[in-house]
Order: sequence, then structure tokens, then C-alpha cells
Amino acid sequence: MSNLLRTCIRYARLYGRFIKFSVMSQMEYRINFITAFLVETAYLLIKLLYASVPYRTGTDINGWSPDAVLLYIGVFTIMSGLYSGLFYSNFTGLPAKIRTGSLDVLMTQPVSLQFIVTLRQFDLGYTIPNVVGGGIMAGIGWHRLQLPFTWDAIGGFALLIVAGVLTAYSVFLLPQMLGFWTIRTNGVTELSNSLFETNYVPMSVYSNLIQRIGIFVLPVFVICNFPPMFVLGMMNGGMLLWAVLAPLWLLLLVRLLWQFALRGYTSASQ
Repeated sequence: MSNLLRTCIRYARLYGRFIKFSVMSQMEYRINFITAFLVETAYLLIKLLYASVPYRTGTDINGWSPDAVLLYIGVFTIMSGLYSGLFYSNFTGLPAKIRTGSLDVLMTQPVSLQFIVTLRQFDLGYTIPNVVGGGIMAGIGWHRLQLPFTWDAIGGFALLIVAGVLTAYSVFLLPQMLGFWTIRTNGVTELSNSLFETNYVPMSVYSNLIQRIGIFVLPVFVICNFPPMFVLGMMNGGMLLWAVLAPLWLLLLVRLLWQFALRGYTSASQ
């Protein structure tokens, strides 16, 4: 147990250094940071326009009131910022590392290759506008719905946000791992983006079959739907259990596939 604790602390410190160096690099080239910040702010304004539609029409969307939709869009915006900032650049850069052989250098480091490849970069400019703006939207929706702001509600909401982040890590890393066997994965990246965008609206707008697939087969709906559903009292015990189990089995699947891919990996320099 002590060895496990020391390993966790070591990797936590290493990840902190990744974040520090990423931020320092972005501050060195501030124009890139400012550009990313402005682009994400523009997207945030578009999401605000989308959130205003239910208020203008005064109608529910499959049982979601305008305030509930605002809460949902806030969560979607938060998750967009976290996914873009924590994972996107790392995931989309994996095929190029495999193709050019730069993965070979990283393999010599005395840390987990999966850890350093998938978590090395942190894009602050993408994260700040979405997390702050999404948090404000979610807070306004929460308040307007007069939902209880208790420690249980906050804790459950935060836990499901974490579960969504872990699910996003696994779901969107899996397609990029095709880079171990194929030369180009541009189409895979576009497919991954399209899958994430299914969360633009609550899953209740889709058919029951699509909802089951998006929850239990390819759990993209776990990422953005479960936190607001928990706050709104829409989740039963089975769904809460699945919210915990889904990221765990996905992380295990990713780990096993990663190890399998590395066993067959041949350096690009050979």
C-alpha cells in the first residue's frame, strides 16, 4: 500500500510539472494563448445563443425546462473545456508520434508511456473560458430551478463530473490508438469530434435505442448527461452504479489495448 501511495504521489507531482511547463510555454508564445482564448470565448457566446432558444420559445425539450437546458449546456461547456484542455492535443498528436518515431524517445523515460503521451500537454486557453463560462451557466440554471445546494448534491455532481472526464479520456483515446496499425487517422479524429458533439443536446432527444448505445455500449452520454441528471433527480440507483463502473472498465480496456499495441509496435526509424 505504501508503494502504491508513493507511486500516486510521484505521478501527481509529475502531472503538476506537465501543467507548469505547458502554461510556461503558452505564456512564452502569448499570441497562441490569446488566439485560443478568443476562439473559445466566441464558441461560448454561440452556446449562450443556443441556451436562449428554449427561453424565447417557452417550451420544454422532452421534459427539460429552459432552466434545466441551461444547466445542461453549462455542464456540456465545462466538459468541452476540460476535454479540449486536458486531452485533445495529446490524443490527436499520438498518431504523428507513432508515424515519425518520436514515440521512441518517450519510451526511454522512466515513467508510464501512456501517462506521458496522453497527459503531457495542457491547453490553458481552451480550458479557462469554457470552465468559467460553463460554471456560471450551470450555477444560474441550478439557482433558477431552486434545486437544493447541499453538500450531497455538490459532492454527487462533482463526482459525476470526474466520472465524465475519465470516460471522455477512454472513449476518445481509443480511436486514436488506431495509429499503431494505420498511417492516417484524420477521419478517426473527425469521427471522435462528431461523437462528442452528440452531447450538444440532452440525450432524451434521441431514440431509446440510441440512448442505450450511448450509455452502455459507447458511453458518450455518460460524459455530459449524468451530472445534470443527478442534480435534477433523474437518476436511479442502477444508473448511479453505472456512472462509477463505466469509466473503470473503459480505463481497464484502454490499458489492455495500449499494452497490446505496444507489443506489436515497430519503431518508425527501423
